[in-house]
Amino acid sequence: MNSQSHAKRAGFRSLTRRAVPRIALAALLLPCSALRAQESRKVKSSTPPEYPDLAKRLGIKGIVRVQLTVAPDGGVKDVKELGGNPVLIDALVRAVKKWKYEPANGTSTLEVKVYFGPQ
Repeated sequence: MNSQSHAKRAGFRSLTRRAVPRIALAALLLPCSALRAQESRKVKSSTPPEYPDLAKRLGIKGIVRVQLTVAPDGGVKDVKELGGNPVLIDALVRAVKKWKYEPANGTSTLEVKVYFGPQ
């Protein structure tokens, strides 16, 4: 290996070591009210999930991810759990089942991420 390619690899590793913790920190700082959805459809109505009392008492916090299947009429047809603490997932699933989206020509699949924790 020549010294130029060794220097490039060292620079990439250094960049990776700095970037990964920053990305992880940014994800943890999302407030519960900052719901993120990769959406091509606009939300008409969405009630934020409640931070469960049990989770508060036990200090459970973190990011929860679900995948929604939205029907053409805008109703949430299905919710698939992608990750997070089961107590927090349950709260998010209950909330997103009540959400309404703008009507569209077909079914859409969207991912929703929510941070639960002290604000």
